[in-house]
Parts: sequence; C-alpha cells; structure tokens
Amino acid sequence: MAFASDSGGGPMANINVTPLVDVMLVLLIIFMMTAPMLSYPIDIDLPQRSTTPPQNPQDPPEPIRLRIDQSGTIFWNDSPTPMSALRNMMESEVQRDVNNQPTLEIDVNAEAEYGILAKVLATARNAQMQKIGFVKK
Repeated sequence: MAFASDSGGGPMANINVTPLVDVMLVLLIIFMMTAPMLSYPIDIDLPQRSTTPPQNPQDPPEPIRLRIDQSGTIFWNDSPTPMSALRNMMESEVQRDVNNQPTLEIDVNAEAEYGILAKVLATARNAQMQKIGFVKK
C-alpha cells in the first residue's frame, strides 16, 4: 500500500520533519565552520585615574599633524615623508621631552588603504609615542 491510512479510511496528512531537521543541522555546522570569529587584539595603555594633580603643569607642545592621503602618501606637518623616515622623526619628538610629548593627530582619507594606517600606528607605538589622536572631519 502506497499511503498509510488513519482510522477514518483516508490517507494520513502528516509530514516527516526529520530530514528537514537534519539538513538544518548540517547547514548550521557548515556556517559555523566557514565563518570563524577572528580577532586581533591591539594593546592600548589607557590613562589611569589620578587623585593628585601634576606638580609642574607645562604647556603642551604643538601637536604633530600627520595626514595620509588617498594615494597613501604620508604628510608630516604638511610635508611629504617616506615611511622609512617616520620612526626616526617620531623618536626624535619623543626624546625632546619624554614627560611632555606632543600629540600625534592622524588625519586619514577615507579612500586610503588600511594597511598604511596600521603601519603608522605600529611605528608610533614602537617609537614610544603616548598621545595619539584621530582627526574627525
């Protein structure tokens, strides 16, 4: 007999959901395996709360304006600078006064490559720059 019948004599209209559940579980496993959650942590030293004000407040030095344009050219205070010279320039700024460093203000074009910005941030961190900010347009 091709169809099972209930006690009333007609065919049963129940659907078998087991294959549907099996397919959904397989799809869930496939999506879980193909979309891994990768994250790359960046260590940031945030300022800590202080209850005592600084003893000798100094005027902050003039900020350094670092701009990255669409083509990936880096401008240090509006003058083009190669990536290779950037670390030496940052280290010399840090060495002037370690306790009163200038702020590095980074302005990045929206069309610039992210890799260049990542290299600039890594260079600033390796040069021990502590005050880094982003310019919002």
